Amino acid sequence: MKIALGCDHGGYDLKEHVRKVLERLGHEAEDFGCFSKESCDYPDFGGAAARAVAEGKCDRGIVICTTGIGISIAANKVKGIRCAHCADCLQAEMTRRHNDANMMAIGAGFTGPNMAERMVEVFLSTEFEGGRHARRVDKMMALES
Repeated sequence: MKIALGCDHGGYDLKEHVRKVLERLGHEAEDFGCFSKESCDYPDFGGAAARAVAEGKCDRGIVICTTGIGISIAANKVKGIRCAHCADCLQAEMTRRHNDANMMAIGAGFTGPNMAERMVEVFLSTEFEGGRHARRVDKMMALES
């Protein structure tokens, strides 16, 4: 899979770790920045990653800031994005299984590299169940219009 990555300065170190994890797992990472720990604005990079997913240039996305909250809100402003802020593996699994999330946000201030690695593995390997959940996802996406 091709995975869009985005972060702000608070998520830079964890994004770099996640990028290496993706490559080790055989995924292609497209990195939309940021590219240093210099202060920056998460909507710039979370938005770019989200647009790549929404436009079909990337299969899924992972975005990271200090809390994971701001960058998830920014990503969700892009039509077609379902970005879930996750803090553990169960959330990463269930958001794929029930919500067909196409992006995951992680809070680098609360999630260490080992947990993030496990969350990424779960998020990318879990399939959407469909069924009754598809109806709910359709209703969510209809809210965009």
